[in-house]
Amino acid sequence: MAKKGNRIQVILECTEQKTSGVPGMSRYITTKNRKNTTARIELKKYNSFLKKVTVHKEIK
Repeated sequence: MAKKGNRIQVILECTEQKTSGVPGMSRYITTKNRKNTTARIELKKYNSFLKKVTVHKEIK
């Protein structure tokens, strides 16, 4: 049986790359606790297309 927990997988997508016009899309998969963090999360992650650290936001 699968565990029923509060941790869910979320996808983080780069916010700067949409406006820059560079082809491709930087995405990361991570987990978050649904009870403790109800809002969408933002993390700084490395974008290999832009070759720098950018803000990645959770997408639905």
